[in-house]
Amino acid sequence: MSEVDSCSAKGCTAPAVHALLWRNPKIHTPERRKAWLACPEHRESLGTFLGSRGFLIEVVEHQPGADHTV
Repeated sequence: MSEVDSCSAKGCTAPAVHALLWRNPKIHTPERRKAWLACPEHRESLGTFLGSRGFLIEVVEHQPGADHTV
């Protein structure tokens, strides 16, 4: 049985379908990418949280098992 990547929202165990790529420009180099995974229900709230801080770079489709962090 393969493990499913779940949403990064607190307490959520739904399968992730989006990867929100982000970085904190005060501490990460421009090449750095971190990822939060999101289910459809939490994609907007997680994106709003990152976007309001100027951290969100882009949102892409999550590929199960993929390591989106660089």
